[in-house]
Amino acid sequence: MSQDDPKDLEVREVMVRSGRAELGGSLALPPGARGLVIFAHGSGSSRFSPRNRAVARGLREAGLGTLLFDLLGADEEAMDAGTGELRFDIPFLARRLIAVTRWAQAQPELSGLGLGYFGSSTGAAAALLAAALHPESVRSVVSRGGRPDLAGPALARVRAPTLLLVGSLDVDVLELNQDAFDELSSAKSLIVIPGATHLFEEPGTLEEVARRAADWFTRHLEAPRLEARE
Repeated sequence: MSQDDPKDLEVREVMVRSGRAELGGSLALPPGARGLVIFAHGSGSSRFSPRNRAVARGLREAGLGTLLFDLLGADEEAMDAGTGELRFDIPFLARRLIAVTRWAQAQPELSGLGLGYFGSSTGAAAALLAAALHPESVRSVVSRGGRPDLAGPALARVRAPTLLLVGSLDVDVLELNQDAFDELSSAKSLIVIPGATHLFEEPGTLEEVARRAADWFTRHLEAPRLEARE
């Protein structure tokens, strides 16, 4: 059992294979879960990110399942610590996210749940690219302090309802999110969290992120599955 999770909900460690890499994950499924949110963390982070874990707890309190996973295997993580090459390779990260999505869809306990992505920093771009590539699989996307601009032309192909959450004091990233917001053609919302910087370390700001994300996912994950474009 996790010591920091509400109501003693079991958080189960899982392993997902993508090519030669083994990606560690943390899966938690509340009884009667209303959907599953897969997390794509930012550059240089992992599934143990305290900020994403805090948001995940908030989503579980709202009745949503969560799957946090490592975008890189252990060897890749060690290499990337020196080069920083993989953490900014958005197509590579999107492929990893798609592999984890397929794994989740193959699990009997998860197969009937609507899937959403929660991305932070560069993970937000990977989530949006993956959503554009597989619109039939992804019903909603939320970005926290993300770099959706790095998804490039794929933004216009995203069909999943998308929420961008940015701190009011994260000035440069806010401008990038405003530009990316204009490129999105799906149902969308851009919410600026007052008094928050890039890491949402200010009191109450991360709780506001969790609340906004839970509201968005709860609204959209039970919506009818989108049909793929011709």
